[in-house]
Amino acid sequence: MDHFSTDRLTAERLHESHLADLVALHLDPEVSRFLGGVRSAETTEAYLATNMAHWDQHGYGLWALRTKDGAFAGRAGIRHILVDGVDEIEIAYTFKRDLWGRGLASEIATALTEIGLSRLELSSLIGLVFVEHGASRRVLEKANYLFEKTTTHHGEDVVIYRIRR
Repeated sequence: MDHFSTDRLTAERLHESHLADLVALHLDPEVSRFLGGVRSAETTEAYLATNMAHWDQHGYGLWALRTKDGAFAGRAGIRHILVDGVDEIEIAYTFKRDLWGRGLASEIATALTEIGLSRLELSSLIGLVFVEHGASRRVLEKANYLFEKTTTHHGEDVVIYRIRR
């Protein structure tokens, strides 16, 4: 599933051509504050390589998001993540700051959940969110994820939400 669309977004499998857009996204301190901090171009390049390899290994991963007019909007996807020593599969979404507050995160979270549970037939998905990131927690709650626990991940206090097939 290299491509998909929602009402307001198109998604394409992450590729080398997305590097400049991802670097700009990761250099925004407001965008990156709930992603573990600003990432350098080199760190983002390694991130891109890791996430492209995820596609090769699992057949799914992160997509670059564009608005219907073709402008880069952010990134989102379904990927494996190690949490408390357990291999989990999370949905992830990050948007450019000028697109916040428009319901795009809820739109993409709903689409990712349908893809993960129905098309990929995964047994469950998680959302991992910084404890203080109320907007992202509301996105998961609106997508019918249930609060599961609080834990730490890479030294940060996070909450885990889960939805099951």
